[in-house]
Formats: sequence, C-alpha cells, structure tokens
Amino acid sequence: MKLPILAPCFRCFVLVAACALPGSRAAAENAGDPGAPRNLASYSPATLPGRGLDQHPFFYTGQWDFRNPVQRMVIVRGGKIVWSYEIPTNDATKTLQELSDATLLSNGNVVFARKTGAGEITADKKLIWNYDAPKGFEVHVAQPIGLDRVMIVQNGEPAKLMVINTVTGKTEKEFVLPTGNPHPTHTQFRRVQMTKAGTFLAAHHDENKVVEYDADGKAIWSAAVPNPWDAVRLTNGNTLVSSHNSFVREINSKGETVWEFGQQDVPDIALFSLQEANRLANGNTVISNWVPNGIVDAKGVKDPAKWPTSVQVLEVTPAKKVVWALRSWTAPADLGPATVIQLLDEPGIPENREQQR
Repeated sequence: MKLPILAPCFRCFVLVAACALPGSRAAAENAGDPGAPRNLASYSPATLPGRGLDQHPFFYTGQWDFRNPVQRMVIVRGGKIVWSYEIPTNDATKTLQELSDATLLSNGNVVFARKTGAGEITADKKLIWNYDAPKGFEVHVAQPIGLDRVMIVQNGEPAKLMVINTVTGKTEKEFVLPTGNPHPTHTQFRRVQMTKAGTFLAAHHDENKVVEYDADGKAIWSAAVPNPWDAVRLTNGNTLVSSHNSFVREINSKGETVWEFGQQDVPDIALFSLQEANRLANGNTVISNWVPNGIVDAKGVKDPAKWPTSVQVLEVTPAKKVVWALRSWTAPADLGPATVIQLLDEPGIPENREQQR
C-alpha cells in the first residue's frame, strides 16, 4: 500500500542523543543526529515492571499504524480487549486517516479526531455525530465538553478552534489560532484542552510554545516548550506538557520547570515521541510513547519490524520510578502505536474535565 508523503512533523524529532545517559547504547548510536537510524537490538528489557495489560482497565488508540488497512480504538479490561472500533487507514478519497485524539465518555460513547474530521460513536458503534474537515484542512483535536458539545481544532490557513453542539450541529464558539510561518498544516496542533476555568490551553507544536487563551481567543499566558504535543492544566495550577522530543515537563505559572521525565531517567527503555501525559489521582504520571518514526532501518525507512521491542505506555512515580511499562504488539492484543491512553479506574467524569488528561 502506497502511503502519501507526510509533512515534516513525522521526521524523527526524537532527541535521544541529547537525553540519553552518557555512555548508553542509545547515546552512542544517535550522537549528533536526532534523525539517525536506531539499530539497537531491543528498545526495552525482557522483563518489565507492572502487570502488563492487567495493570489498569484502559481506553487506547494510536495514530499512523501504517502496518494495517484499518486504524483501531480499544478498551482493555481484565487484561483483554473487550471492545474495539475501526476506521479505514485510507478513506474513500484515498486520504490517510489517523486516530490522534479520543475520549471515552461516561455514557460509553467515544469522541475522536481522525485527521479528516471528527466523530462520536456509541458503545454499539453507531456514528451519531460527524464532522468532515474541508479540503486542505486537518482535525487532530476533538475534546468533549459535557455530553452534547465537542471542541475541535481545525489545522489549516487559518487554524480555528470551534465548539460545536453535537445535538443541533451549531458552532457555538469559534476563533482563529495563530500559527507559525510558513504554515505547515499537519504540524500546527495535536492537542488543545479546555480548562476547568473555561480557558483554552494550546500546544503550538509548530511554534515551540504552550499558550493559554481566554474564552474570546486572547492570549493570557505562555511558556516556551520544544515541540509540545499536549498540555494539561493540573489541579495544583501547574501545566503538564508532553513533547515530540522525548520528555514530559511540569511547569509552573512562571514557566519554570518543577518536574521533568526524560530518557536520562529511564536508560533501559527507549523513549520516542511522548504524545500524551496524564497525571493520576495518586500523583503518578502515565505517558504514551509513540514509536513509528523513531525506529528506522539503515536507509532511514520506517521499520515496523522493530516496533515490538518498544514500550507503548509508562507509569512513573513523582520520584521517576517506572511502576508500569506496557509492551503489547502481538495477537490477540496488538495495541499498535500509542497516542491516547485513558485509564478507566481513575476518579472523575472525563467530559466534565475532572481528570488531569
């Protein structure tokens, strides 16, 4: 299957050379070139901490699993996949689709972004709301606001944040989000979150910063972060940012780093693009470790044969101890690349923004 050429976002931005411990195999093989081929025999130890698929019940999906003709979202309970939903990797127009944002709601529905648009499905897999992105635009952000509204961000020229009533179909809020120059549509935004205060926290992937906007789209706070993927406002007032550059960083209102997790903290597990970071009620942080562009062969070609040696999800304590590392790449629970990880044993109603994710 021939895939379309993707935008520069999907070059390997992973800075293992800068993050790995001196003398480690990862540092030696990637020194000086963040896009260098990574030819390690294994990207994680044979034995991992935690109970694998049975550590937590969770909802999961990941973008750009180009091994398969379909892209899949799953629910795992009791160590087994108990529900799944698929969309074609290429839609009817042969346009690549990606599952880059998704949330399991309290009523069992799922709101998701697929690059070509967004949708909401029921537990019995009926599509009850759909949004198709106009030609030349992409949707990688779809966040529920209650059970009857969805906030999406439409990458393009211009990029727009929209709050849509999924019952009436009416767009109830809309404002333009500034983008870099030039304007690489594919790389503009992967996550924007509405906070409990009603502001909007945007990870400007193409501008190396996180910006908070008020309800009218006026910038009220910002912090410089390289290649931010997601930004979450924590209950302590700080902001948790995950980065395409292999780190998760907690920053305070002054933009100061108060906690960070990166390759130097876990030298035996290779970190790639850290796309989502969730702060749990117990203080731990759960991180999705998206791998496809981080593993290439000697010619720089994406090499899915090596994906199964990588870890997809990590749970780390405030002291940076890894208490759970999930690696699930074979049947019957081949989860594929990791973008979204939503733990289902966490308190709070997800569509009411009661979880730190």
